[in-house]
Amino acid sequence: MTTNTETETANLRERLESAWLRTDAIFAMLDPRAWYERPIPLRQPFIFYLGHLPAFAWNQVVRGVLDREDFRPEFDALFARGIDPVGVDRYEPDAPTQWPEPSEVLVYRDRVRDALRASFDAVAERETNDVLAERGRIWQLVIEHELMHQETLLYMMQQLRRDYVRRPDDVPAYCTGASARGRAVTIPAGTATLGADFENAAFGWDNEFPRHEVEVDAFDVDALPVTNADWIEFVEAGGYDRPELWDADAFAWRMRVDHTQPLFWQREGDTWRYLTLFDDLPLRDVAGWPVFVSHAEATAYARWRGADLMTEAEFHRAAEGAPWGDPRSSNIDLTHWAPIPAGSYSESASQHGVLDLIGNAWEWTRSRFGPFDGFKAYARTYPGYSADFFGDQHRVMLGASWATDAALVRPSFRNWFQPHYPYVFAKFRCVRRGSLLSPA
Repeated sequence: MTTNTETETANLRERLESAWLRTDAIFAMLDPRAWYERPIPLRQPFIFYLGHLPAFAWNQVVRGVLDREDFRPEFDALFARGIDPVGVDRYEPDAPTQWPEPSEVLVYRDRVRDALRASFDAVAERETNDVLAERGRIWQLVIEHELMHQETLLYMMQQLRRDYVRRPDDVPAYCTGASARGRAVTIPAGTATLGADFENAAFGWDNEFPRHEVEVDAFDVDALPVTNADWIEFVEAGGYDRPELWDADAFAWRMRVDHTQPLFWQREGDTWRYLTLFDDLPLRDVAGWPVFVSHAEATAYARWRGADLMTEAEFHRAAEGAPWGDPRSSNIDLTHWAPIPAGSYSESASQHGVLDLIGNAWEWTRSRFGPFDGFKAYARTYPGYSADFFGDQHRVMLGASWATDAALVRPSFRNWFQPHYPYVFAKFRCVRRGSLLSPA
């Protein structure tokens, strides 16, 4: 008779193999000429990620939990960790100047995968005395790490020249047209639930715990995120040249890197074009898509509108009753391979009538990334996953993008990036509080 443990282990095996299949499919989109390209200077070249994913899994499971000897220690170290930029136009990496051949890295990857396949029973034997082996947490950690980097690879590929990216056969046609009709929604004062309970959660990263409640004052929030059409008005109003709209460091960054438009926009004569993963489209065709911008740009726009960005707690208050993790009710999990017009999924609405909080793009909040009270870095094999980034340098993003795997789409999952980082698939919406509230 199959026990629950055997069933859970079989499920983890299947999920891991499935994650590898998707990773391999994404790497297959990459032209061989691009292995050593760095389309985002703040990231390592693609060859690093080919080795990083197996190296991370090896370091977590085989070396970290099972305490076994390395079989390729130089690769385990070379591919151990990427770069967190200290600014959008500078970074401090300890980056190698020479990388191995892809064929050599693939041999390493396959050997690691075989070792992982053979390690499930050994990990299960430690369930009673190792929090990482318990309930297969270490496997879920490795799987979710793989899924997160799939999205990283996709937004890196979006910055490559078009002939370096191969379009999969099953990519659907773009959804174009206008967004749904927007309006402001009043969210009454109440309690927001953040985080998750460690003992009851199937899995969570350390920054997701513990579950707790936060009292939130009433606020007005736009039912839809800001769209490309909305952003055109900001550009035409000279928003990029008005320092009073920007934080001082944000405007200094804007001037330093000459950032005068969303990263995915491109000027062509008197018109604009929009860069997708595979194509360049007339901006007018995708005017209804949410605009993808950095936190710095989003904050400037909100000020221009006499508004602000939501806090992390306000997001959760606004998202009450919204569906999480279902590709049938939100644009996630590579369903469309691109954004779609804001508000396309009426099923995405929260109980307050706020749309697209989940899907299409991650949503910037004004909240700094920090620990919840009672935080514990429980994964001894990865103690710096969150703690290395707590503080003023990163802002919390919530929800999910069109490229986020459904397994990552849960209320407690927290993403974070620096305010001047424009590459990620990230949207925002405006909120008003206190005296700025709409009359009842």
